[in-house]
Amino acid sequence: MTSPQRATALPDWLAGALVFLASAAVLVLEIVGLRLVAPYIGITLETSSAIIGIALAAIAAGAWTGGRLADETDPRRRLGLLLIAGGALIMLVPPVVARAGQELTGAGAGGVLLLAGLAVFAPAAVLSAVPPMVVKLQLASLSKTGTVVGRLSGVGTLGAIAGTFLTGFVLVAIAPSSVILVATGGVLLLCGAGLSFYLHERAPIRPAVVTFLVGVLIAGLTVFGSRLCDVETRYHCARVVTDPDRSTGQLLLLDTLRHSYVDAADPTYLEFNYVTAIASLADVIAPAGEPLATLHIGGGGLTLPRYLAATRPGGRNVVLEIDPGVAEIAQGLQPPTGPDLELRVVDGRVGLGQQAEESFDLVVGDAFGGLSVPWHLTTRETVQEVRRALRPDGVYALNVIDYPPGDFARAEIATVMSVFDHVAVIGTAGAVDMSVGGNYVILAAAQELPLTEIAGRLDQRGSLLQILAGDELAQLVADSPVLTDDYAPVDQLLTPYR
Repeated sequence: MTSPQRATALPDWLAGALVFLASAAVLVLEIVGLRLVAPYIGITLETSSAIIGIALAAIAAGAWTGGRLADETDPRRRLGLLLIAGGALIMLVPPVVARAGQELTGAGAGGVLLLAGLAVFAPAAVLSAVPPMVVKLQLASLSKTGTVVGRLSGVGTLGAIAGTFLTGFVLVAIAPSSVILVATGGVLLLCGAGLSFYLHERAPIRPAVVTFLVGVLIAGLTVFGSRLCDVETRYHCARVVTDPDRSTGQLLLLDTLRHSYVDAADPTYLEFNYVTAIASLADVIAPAGEPLATLHIGGGGLTLPRYLAATRPGGRNVVLEIDPGVAEIAQGLQPPTGPDLELRVVDGRVGLGQQAEESFDLVVGDAFGGLSVPWHLTTRETVQEVRRALRPDGVYALNVIDYPPGDFARAEIATVMSVFDHVAVIGTAGAVDMSVGGNYVILAAAQELPLTEIAGRLDQRGSLLQILAGDELAQLVADSPVLTDDYAPVDQLLTPYR
């Protein structure tokens, strides 16, 4: 039996371009895939790990399969079809994730892996079959194997780098995720069709046209039809919903969380319990409208900054918000409150480090990525920075969310207690006894906290919140670990709401 005739090699520029394009598209899909699934399962370490792991599995499966197919058939007959199929699959990702995400919201690790797989695996595997086929075509002799494989491997890595930087620094800032994927898929479809004609393999074009039209139709419905987000910001899928029971009330939803409630007509109206707790603290430490210097780590809808600016004119409210899109939405929820509120678009930890020593009466921590406080804002080093920025009689109020058994909440309380001498927790009855969980507002100060006065103010507001301190708080914390920059397994400790 005679061996099949070796297929003609591609021009070096074309071989490099195909490997570069396929590798870049896989990384675009990986980064955008994380943003697509976040509204349904949040942004956690599990989510990121699932997307990365599924992408690597797809790359391995695609490379393995592509190499085998390259040995069995002429790669020239398959390269164009692979690009077309990969492009069509990428265009189908947004509607598939949107439909599946509604069923998998709040799911456990298995659901996270399933949704990540739906977002990434199929198109990434198909596109990852391209490089080994191109390598097969370019191997003219064994004496050049190292050169060919090394060159194309390097080109593929450069494509992955380009896809990563282009997506992270440019595309997500100028276009919604669905549009990015539709555009990426469209480029692959056009390149695949062009390549098939170039290689004189027209047979795959007919089914490819059908695939193209179906992909465009479904992707178009995704982009221009109903959408989960009002605005897709750099970090979140954001929506603003009007309260049906209060015409001036607006609810800001970020991904899976009801993040902020703002009354456009009344900045003193507070809907959420944790905001009421912090506002009651502020009422005690700066009574009768006395000016208050407050640093807010996390802006959201600017509910509390607006409350303090309205009730304590002449004070200072510095807000650190990492997401420029959220900052823009927040500024549109309620008329500006004047010079008492300064909004800075900066990472909370970075912005905290930029503050002068002993410059604030109150520091409020209210930053979230999904259900969790970003890990670098939970550590002892961060709490030490907060203490540095507080005046000697200042107070730190940190909002966290956890559910039974509450390992993260306990660890965060232990972390705060490792820096401050006086610590208390405000929460609902089901939170403070860890029977139900929810929001925990951790109060911390170098001097004794005015707990009796805070409890009285909560009663005046008709709040059912309770305060836990002293031996009862110590028993709750028990031997929980202190979180540090070197060790902060926040996502593993956190018990998400089911």
